[in-house]
Amino acid sequence: MRRNFKAILAYDGADFCGWQVQPARRTIQGELAEAIRRVIGEQVLPQGSGRTDAGVHALGQVASFALASPIPAPNLQTALNHTLPLSIRVLAVEEVPHAFHARHSAKAKTYEYRIYRGDICPPFIARYVHHHPYPLNEGAVSDAAKLVIGEHDFTSFAAVDPERGKDEDEVDNFRTIFSSSWQRQGEMFTYRVRGDGFLHHMVRNLVGTFLLIGKGSIAVDAIPNILAKKSRSQAGPTAPAQGLFLVSVEY
Repeated sequence: MRRNFKAILAYDGADFCGWQVQPARRTIQGELAEAIRRVIGEQVLPQGSGRTDAGVHALGQVASFALASPIPAPNLQTALNHTLPLSIRVLAVEEVPHAFHARHSAKAKTYEYRIYRGDICPPFIARYVHHHPYPLNEGAVSDAAKLVIGEHDFTSFAAVDPERGKDEDEVDNFRTIFSSSWQRQGEMFTYRVRGDGFLHHMVRNLVGTFLLIGKGSIAVDAIPNILAKKSRSQAGPTAPAQGLFLVSVEY
């Protein structure tokens, strides 16, 4: 009988074309599937808690997959880390009930978006932050973030994703945001958001809108109206991918 596994992954997404397998492109899902094939000899397609886009990083992505192999979970973790590129690490592996699915079983996710505010961005963090040294009303940005807490239709902050079918959860654009806040620590200005799910590009579109508010192009109290319009054209631009981290997934 096949055993179901849950793996927690951390990765530097800068050199990958996102999570989902794509022909002739390096992806996290593809690298993990190939590592499993090399270690176990089984062809599986690990299912992630969600698709991170090209250039997006993860501190706690979750994947699930079923194997016929009797390999113990700790041995599997060690073998995968010996096989995967150094930019992808398996932080934990455990056997879980057959009903567990990395995406369908998820109850909440937390993301961070990191902005470096200094005049000169250190080269060794440039791959992991959005450098924004320009004038910004950080108080207004923080106030705006609070206005997305609660259950809302986030259509205005969702990118059109033609790969999603009608059976996918993104058809329903209502999501509940449990917390949404910014924190300044040194030159780093970080957005942290926790919710029951997120639409395609949703966090990056929220950040792009908050930055326009900080610039003074949009008023803080425009957020409820942007949500009510249910139109992507009402919100700000999509913030660059490299500042975004999937922090954790809750089950």
